Amino acid sequence: VQLVESGGGLVQSGGSLRLSCAASGRTFSSYAMGWFRQAPGKEREGISCIRSSDGMIFYKDSVKGRFTISRDNAKNTVYLQMNSMKPEDTAVYYCATDPICSRAQIFFLAGSWGQGTQVTVSS
Repeated sequence: VQLVESGGGLVQSGGSLRLSCAASGRTFSSYAMGWFRQAPGKEREGISCIRSSDGMIFYKDSVKGRFTISRDNAKNTVYLQMNSMKPEDTAVYYCATDPICSRAQIFFLAGSWGQGTQVTVSS
């Protein structure tokens, strides 16, 4: 699977961005998708995921209520709408296929990564 992210950029604190991740190479509707991010000096963390089997959605607590994940299977695309952004949201954001997607964890085990898109939130 090939993944291409877009939509990153510079935004002020309290602002919004929408990230997109376009997939190709495999039946998109058959697999879960996740969004991850990596801030400078920190490990990559899973922040949201959406399952294909039942449509369940999960969020890391730090983004719950501010970020919304969605998918459009007709367009082979997953989105991450980010509102009320904070400087601590600054990171490179990645989409990935086939994450472990549950209330307990959002974890990349084996699948494909996009190239990442930089998101910077200024205070």
